[in-house]
Amino acid sequence: MAKRINAIWNFLSHYKYLIVIVIGISIVGFLDDNSFLKHMQYDMQISDLKAEISKYNARHAEDSVRLHELKQNPKAIEKIARERYFMKADDEDIFVFDNMEKTDK
Repeated sequence: MAKRINAIWNFLSHYKYLIVIVIGISIVGFLDDNSFLKHMQYDMQISDLKAEISKYNARHAEDSVRLHELKQNPKAIEKIARERYFMKADDEDIFVFDNMEKTDK
């Protein structure tokens, strides 16, 4: 038993710097809150959020144009009411067609 413990102690003392470096790199690389793995995840999350910001900026620009049109043209309110909310005048009928195919299984 003493030989086995002595062999392990010799191995650890011979490779002590290598063991410390491997443990340090594994802690910094994978286990720490500021690890390389977390850093990569944060970079991916940032790129997703930037894409979402650009999508919302485009939507904001489109809505701003529509709002400006609504303020300038009173007929635009009627157009939006007819298209989006299916409102109608008293003397007309509206037919809504659904493009969804019904499958019987």
